[in-house]
Amino acid sequence: MSRTRDFVRAIRGALQPAKAGNGCAAREHESFFESRDAISRFLFVQNDPAPVDLCFVLGCPTPSNMDPAIELFRKGWTPKILISGYGRGHTELPEYELFRRYALERHVPKSALLIEPKATNTLENFTFSRTVIESELGWERIKRVALVTKPFHMRRALMTARGQWPNHLEFIALPAKVPGEPLADTWWQNEVGRGYVFAELRSIGAYGLAQNLSRV
Repeated sequence: MSRTRDFVRAIRGALQPAKAGNGCAAREHESFFESRDAISRFLFVQNDPAPVDLCFVLGCPTPSNMDPAIELFRKGWTPKILISGYGRGHTELPEYELFRRYALERHVPKSALLIEPKATNTLENFTFSRTVIESELGWERIKRVALVTKPFHMRRALMTARGQWPNHLEFIALPAKVPGEPLADTWWQNEVGRGYVFAELRSIGAYGLAQNLSRV
């Protein structure tokens, strides 16, 4: 844990912009933008929508995170949407139920929805869902999966998927865009965004030390 804290502390220091005024300060100013952009490129992964065999949605307290999955289904580009996550008690209903109702209200049929109802964190989202996919679909029928989660969380979701699910799968990153939440080109502009991003880097470090992630 101390190593992940040191890692985040070092990044936080690198992201402090220097005052202009001399050549050294100018170089440090450039370093600020390079560090910021490197973090954005690493965390905020996004691909173009494409047909998949399954769309996997990680739960959170914001049911509009379902929107990329709903749009994929409306285009006929996914036959099934798997919603994963009980949550951590921050909502009146379990997160999977909030997401399920949100999808049904937007005319996604019940038959298109699969539910994993127990996960309380990212690792559990993927480990608990393995059984659901095996029993309801069969891994041999799944070749390409779309992942839907918050933009700043996509890298950890992608790395956890590659570490916990079969190696033959191809993944497409479809982050949800919720107004007010950190995005790749704005996260550093306020303390809330910086807090989310630094916490996510810390979590990736912790997952990596626990060997829960792939190498990419």
